[in-house]
Amino acid sequence: MAKQRILYVSPEIAPYLPTSEIAQLGRDLPVAMHGKKYEVRTFMPNFGNVNERRTQLHEVIRLSGINIPIKDADHPLIIKVASMQPSRIQVYFIDNDDYFQKLEDDVDNVGTNRPDNDERVIFFSRGTADTARKLRWEPDILHTSGWIAALVPLYAKKVFSDGVSFNGTKIVYSLLDETPADVIDPEFLKKLSEDGIKADDLKDFLDLPANTNLLHKIGIANSDAVIFNNRTPDPELVEYVEKLGLPVLSLNPEEDNTDKYHQFYQSLLGNEA
Repeated sequence: MAKQRILYVSPEIAPYLPTSEIAQLGRDLPVAMHGKKYEVRTFMPNFGNVNERRTQLHEVIRLSGINIPIKDADHPLIIKVASMQPSRIQVYFIDNDDYFQKLEDDVDNVGTNRPDNDERVIFFSRGTADTARKLRWEPDILHTSGWIAALVPLYAKKVFSDGVSFNGTKIVYSLLDETPADVIDPEFLKKLSEDGIKADDLKDFLDLPANTNLLHKIGIANSDAVIFNNRTPDPELVEYVEKLGLPVLSLNPEEDNTDKYHQFYQSLLGNEA
């Protein structure tokens, strides 16, 4: 019997970024599922403080080179890859000088204070979904976490679900204890529509304020299940998930939740853990 596949999309993964709770989870969860005999691959942004030489990143030419148009400009997509040691799990890095180079006024690894965060989310999410499609490695579970990856479920489900992409994939969206994006451009939904997202797929979000919860709600609405892996879940998002009637897993991030993740994945796939 073929191994089940999980594709993780994380905002931070140790040791590629300085150790934090989120970066450690980005490493520990894939490694734990690899230990449970899943096939695992991971994606993250190639933030400017990733040490490419020390972590041995190299460009994947066959996956790089396309331009992602956002607003009035084309932004080249560069894909780099490394192997997480000692598990040898492949980590794919979404790279672009316009969006992910470190800036002097960044307040954290992710750059939560940048005024173009909406465009960074669009670029990272579309680039991730498109690259995963090109790998022709259809995951059973697509587990995406954090606001910078909030649109991955939308692109996976609405744009790249053809052929051997995500047609049979169960999509899981995780909420983390992360700093919200400071600014979301009010033109965000317009930029999405210009990128080919159909008006019908955005109609439920037109009257919502442009903030991080808007990103989360789009991620949740296009997912098959939600995980609250944060100490104090936002009541607005809890209510939204309840309204949609999605399967939910609530976790304490201070505990070892390996078995709970495994059981939740299997329940989504219709199996007994």
